[in-house]
Amino acid sequence: MKKPSDSPESGYGIGDLLGLGSQSARKSYYPALLDRLEELERERNRYKWLFENALHGIFQANLRGGFLACNPAMARICGYDSPEHLIKQIIRLREQLFCRAAEFDTIRQELLDQGSLSARETQFQKADRTPVHVAVTLLRRPDLGPEVVEAFVADITERVQARQKLEQLNQDLERRVEERTEALQNANVGLRYQIEERERVERKLVVAVEAAKEANRSKDKYLAAASHDLMQPLNAARLMISALQDSQLPESESRMVHKVHRALEGAEDLLADLLDISKLDQQAMKPDLVHTDLEALLRGLGEEFEAVAANAGLDFRLRASPVFIRTDPRMLTRIVRNLLSNAFRYTRRGGVVMALRRSQGRVRIEVWDTGVGIEPEKLQEIFTEFHQLLPQGTGGRQGVGLGLAIVERMIRVLGYNIDVSSRPGRGSRFVVTLPPEAEVGELAIPSSAAMSALSEGLAGLSVMVIDNEPAVLESMTALLDRWGCEVTAVSNERQARTRVASGIRPDILLADYHLDHGLTGCEAIYGIRQALGRDVPAAIITADRSDETRQFLRAQYLPILNKPVKPNRLRALLTSLSNRA
Repeated sequence: MKKPSDSPESGYGIGDLLGLGSQSARKSYYPALLDRLEELERERNRYKWLFENALHGIFQANLRGGFLACNPAMARICGYDSPEHLIKQIIRLREQLFCRAAEFDTIRQELLDQGSLSARETQFQKADRTPVHVAVTLLRRPDLGPEVVEAFVADITERVQARQKLEQLNQDLERRVEERTEALQNANVGLRYQIEERERVERKLVVAVEAAKEANRSKDKYLAAASHDLMQPLNAARLMISALQDSQLPESESRMVHKVHRALEGAEDLLADLLDISKLDQQAMKPDLVHTDLEALLRGLGEEFEAVAANAGLDFRLRASPVFIRTDPRMLTRIVRNLLSNAFRYTRRGGVVMALRRSQGRVRIEVWDTGVGIEPEKLQEIFTEFHQLLPQGTGGRQGVGLGLAIVERMIRVLGYNIDVSSRPGRGSRFVVTLPPEAEVGELAIPSSAAMSALSEGLAGLSVMVIDNEPAVLESMTALLDRWGCEVTAVSNERQARTRVASGIRPDILLADYHLDHGLTGCEAIYGIRQALGRDVPAAIITADRSDETRQFLRAQYLPILNKPVKPNRLRALLTSLSNRA
């Protein structure tokens, strides 16, 4: 039987189909075939080079058995010397390559179901049985066998370790955050406790401060009441002594009267110091700024201390030029008077100089002395209460150490500055510096001759005195009689109205502020004015030195004269009021 290819009718034989049908045809296809074979060889060599030099592991294996082929990188990843060694040693992938057989079973099933897996992270066993972290990409090759696979393997040990370190760092960070949060919570608990404790302390402090304020208010009331009660007999004694001084007394009795007068002045100054230091510490003393002739103020103080200097055998000089300022003249007078008293008290020989100067656009009041001086370390101590330098001079009265404390506080209230310089055994200098805005222009003021003329002519002046203290009425009557006044002394408004009804027509009313039964001198003055049918000039005489009383009386347009009454001030007040009568 002939084969189909041998039949001449078939047209072409097998040789013809292969291009080998004739010798000439075979010769024409040989070069192309050789070229193709060489190209295939080059491709094979290139893939072989890539296979053997790849950084990642490449292998072909049967899932039911072991490796069929692998490259050197795969052998290095698994810790073997060569691919041949790896292929020879690992004949069961499930038990010898994978660290966990269960994971191998999962991968095998997924490959059978899906045909491929990409970048699956797992662990292989190395030759020494230590694990190595890998990422495997698997491709099933059913054309080569039912469970033949090809795979690319990347060693990700460093990446996994870095990730583990990062996770550890995150855990450490979370732990530290938790610890810090717990610490903060504990701190917050402690802080809340501290806040609550502070609030409790603050509440106690508020109660204590309020109690202290109440105690201070009670003290102020007590001092005001005590000062009023103490000033009344002092005022009566002072007026009596002034009346005696105007009398013609023997020399021995005159000296005794003078000593009593000095003792009363000392008691008065001590009471005034105690009251002032109390009000200054309570910030109850407010400055009353008015236009003031500073030169006249200092010259008045100069006249006051000329007698002190003469008695002490000291030289006293005043250097001043016209200067007009806005200040509280009462406070400033007290400041300079205390500085002068201090200077005379500690000066045995030499003298005291009071100077009014300008320096760098500022007004300065300077008090110099040649006294005992002050040690440098004690320059600040002298402004504390009840502090005195040990040796005292012969001039002036003995003090109790409040004068400079009052000076420092009044300086602070007025907004001035005070500087002290001293050389022990040579003397001291106190400088009060006023701010530039304190100086103002000159205002027209009465001349000294005009003031002298106003102080004359008290004789025949009808004065009604209202005071609930019989001793004060008696002493005031004695003094005013010496000046030639016609005095009507009554203890209350009812008596005053009775005297008015009997025909008494006073030119001036002088009333104590605190009368009996809670009544005030203001009410008595208004009642007497109503009975007289005219606004008789009047003034209040009081031992109450509080700012509230002073402001109230000023609002009533009533002048104030503080007890104990100084005769020269009383005379000046009567002269001023008589000019309005």
